[in-house]
Amino acid sequence: MKLKANIATSENGFIFNPATGDSFTSNTIAAEILAYMKSGESEAEIKKKILDHYDVESNQLERDWDDYMLQLKEANLLDL
Repeated sequence: MKLKANIATSENGFIFNPATGDSFTSNTIAAEILAYMKSGESEAEIKKKILDHYDVESNQLERDWDDYMLQLKEANLLDL
């Protein structure tokens, strides 16, 4: 999954969809994930970076990842 090209994000977690005018806030790790997505990194690359940088088990990351991707999809922020 990829973040839509027109989605604006900031380092502090602000997300803006100019097509709809919707804005969202996210935590630090979610903002980091969005930055990786915008730079074109793959899902596997992003997950590896998160696992290397944070104290999280891979099964917990998978659950959290699926939940976050669902939230992004429901907010119409992803190109599927």
